[in-house]
Amino acid sequence: MVSIEDGLELVYQESRPKATELIPIEKSLNRVISKNIQSRHSLPNFDNSAMDGYGVSIVDVGKRVKIEKTIFAGDEVEGVELSAGSCFKIMTGAKIPKGVNAIIPFEDVESPVDGYIQLPNSIKPNNHIRKAGEDIQIGETIIQKGERITPYTIGLLASQGISHIEVFRKPKIVVFATGKELKMHYETIAPHQIYNSNSPMIVAKSELLGADVSFVNIASDSKEEIKRAIQNSLYADMIVTSGGVSVGEADKTKESFRELGMTTIFEKVDIKPGKPTTFGKIGDTLVLNLPGNPSAGLINFEIFGKASILGLSGDREKELDVIDCEIGEDLKVKPGKRTVVLGVFDGGVFRPLKKRAPGMVKPLAESNGFIILEKEVSKIEAGSFVKFIPTKFSWFSDFRKSLITYI
Repeated sequence: MVSIEDGLELVYQESRPKATELIPIEKSLNRVISKNIQSRHSLPNFDNSAMDGYGVSIVDVGKRVKIEKTIFAGDEVEGVELSAGSCFKIMTGAKIPKGVNAIIPFEDVESPVDGYIQLPNSIKPNNHIRKAGEDIQIGETIIQKGERITPYTIGLLASQGISHIEVFRKPKIVVFATGKELKMHYETIAPHQIYNSNSPMIVAKSELLGADVSFVNIASDSKEEIKRAIQNSLYADMIVTSGGVSVGEADKTKESFRELGMTTIFEKVDIKPGKPTTFGKIGDTLVLNLPGNPSAGLINFEIFGKASILGLSGDREKELDVIDCEIGEDLKVKPGKRTVVLGVFDGGVFRPLKKRAPGMVKPLAESNGFIILEKEVSKIEAGSFVKFIPTKFSWFSDFRKSLITYI
């Protein structure tokens, strides 16, 4: 049996990206970059005006100067030079002509009289001028290997005239579940059967993490069917199963994997729920066997499955992160094992769910994360600090909050 930390280390050691591909930036959202990217151009690539205003020379401070011409963004200013006693009207984004070393916003001067304006008595050099390269210097590393592409990194790439990038191939994940008592949600069930909720959740979560996911028809509890499902899945980077890993005569999943040559890396984890979680590989294909109880299985997928998929993706931000926060109420648990407690973090405090048994599905939908208690812990008092691990978390709320920071 391994600790959570040792299990994660073993998962990370085995979960590495295997290939790359070249794609257009328009198709790169949520993909992981496979090598550093340097800027091709400075940004901005010329000095330009940060405001609509007047381009002036500081030698004319406090003087009355004549408006000579208007310069718009995109205008060519080659050969244009400001002479003493003059100014230019200049618009935001326009290139700074020779002789202009400050911009005075329109609202900071009186309206023109007979084509002249009165300059203020104090003008700072380079006032409201965006200097070439102040955002990005040419040759600067703008995206690092292992970074996941966002809408804003796509904008960064576009600003450099980069049309295609090399990314790691999406991990190929195959999901199936064992158990003749299981039926898919679109099938009719008998009184002794249940719907398979685990596989749809694992598929959806894997896709959310950026994997290319396939679902193999549910294998029955016969080893022949299980082996056939496994053999049909060995093209994948990882196979994820749920069910058939506990101690019992009908739990034949691990036995079927072993007979097909699976090397077991670990087969029990010091965690409650989900102790029977097993991780191994057949050839180059990783295998994650999860418990069949929905909450137990998906909690362990959130820990070990997520870590493996992020590792296979080449994502440098693959480590589980935590939010230190207070617990909003007293919590009692049975000591002896590291215990996972599902709950809700509202941006201020964490509140454990009242109902959170391993076989339940609803707690997974109601919670947005969990805490893991050390095995000696039997009680945590309200106001104590805990480490919250998000599972489905976004900084949005179902009610409006104040957005402004006050001193």
